Amino acid sequence: MNDNDEMVTVLKCDVELNFTGPIPALVNKRAAAVLRSLAERLEKDEFEDGFHPVKDENGEEVGEIYVDYSGMM
Repeated sequence: MNDNDEMVTVLKCDVELNFTGPIPALVNKRAAAVLRSLAERLEKDEFEDGFHPVKDENGEEVGEIYVDYSGMM
């Protein structure tokens, strides 16, 4: 147990993304946009436990995110 004798939520979050492009700057820009989108969705509590496909702004699947919430004493 922790000092407050309260449950603590633990989040495990793994993200795997794969991009291709003509130059690193464009690949980085696409990756950053997808990561910002994932951060917003995570903040809005849009993910349940498990694996979820990740799509870019064009609807192309570019990877997946794994989310696992667990309570821990």
